[in-house]
Amino acid sequence: MTETASRKIELVCPAGGLPSLKAAVDNGADCVYFGFKDATNARNFTGLNFDLDQIREGIAYARQHGRKVLVALNTYPLKANQKSWTAAIDHAAELGVDAAIMADPALMAYAARVHPALRLHLSVQGSATSHEAINFYHERFGIQRAVLPRVLSLAQIEQLAANTQVEIEVFGFGGLCVMVEGRCALSAYATGQSPNCQGACSPDAFVRWEQTPRGMETRLNGILIDRYADGERASYPTLCKGRFAVRDETYYAIEEPASLNALEMLPALAGAGISAIKIEGRQRNPAYVGQVTKVWRAALDALARNAENFAAQDAWMTELNKVSEGQSYTLGAYYRPWK
Repeated sequence: MTETASRKIELVCPAGGLPSLKAAVDNGADCVYFGFKDATNARNFTGLNFDLDQIREGIAYARQHGRKVLVALNTYPLKANQKSWTAAIDHAAELGVDAAIMADPALMAYAARVHPALRLHLSVQGSATSHEAINFYHERFGIQRAVLPRVLSLAQIEQLAANTQVEIEVFGFGGLCVMVEGRCALSAYATGQSPNCQGACSPDAFVRWEQTPRGMETRLNGILIDRYADGERASYPTLCKGRFAVRDETYYAIEEPASLNALEMLPALAGAGISAIKIEGRQRNPAYVGQVTKVWRAALDALARNAENFAAQDAWMTELNKVSEGQSYTLGAYYRPWK
């Protein structure tokens, strides 16, 4: 068996609530990540996330099946509300989570000082795109894993992983962010609320759907994001994925809606030295979580059995396409043949 095949790559799956957590565990996730019901996590939407009792139940369920639980504390507090974030770190440590996924250096310093046994992962919101940055967080705060922003090519990931002892986690499937995560100001520009501080890109309080004679219109704080013909699927309105009139042409001017799907690149990602594959989608329903987890579990098991002859099966791709944004997928920044 090759080194690539023998190295275990963890499958890290999203949970916006208990049903999704159980769907992830039941379908083969190695780790499940979730957030508290407040702005301390970057998916702070109505109806999502966990209170303390739900977290206890979720941890118990995961433990019964031998799985890990990670809590996302990956937004940046303001001076006036920093105590909410430090309290969340205290809760995470007391609950016995396997790791806290964090972005803010001051919060990492607090966690390292007050809860030295709490394992820390650097969130994608930390925007670390070089081994120098990752090694800085390791040396200063003891982070054990870094989640890479979705802007790096495969060659860049390989070079980065070769120059750090920190575990590397990359996104394998789910919605894409056109910006370097943690640095986007589009939603804050439109609504006055930053996803990096208040935890929600396009907060639901500012979102409107309206049927008009010209079609279904979606708006964010009054800004027209898109207009859909009858029968056309209407997406959640985010500025980066809207259709806009530019020089007499209307099109996706910033980014077309499509899901990242790196399934066919699993051998190459494993060869680059990654430790974990992350599935995006805490805002998605339990059926999505279960379906995507099941496919990726099968793929990772196939890779472990026979890495040299691994191929993405048509049935896997068909299942993933059913839940892809815009029902299409891309390899994103991973595939840059000119690099």
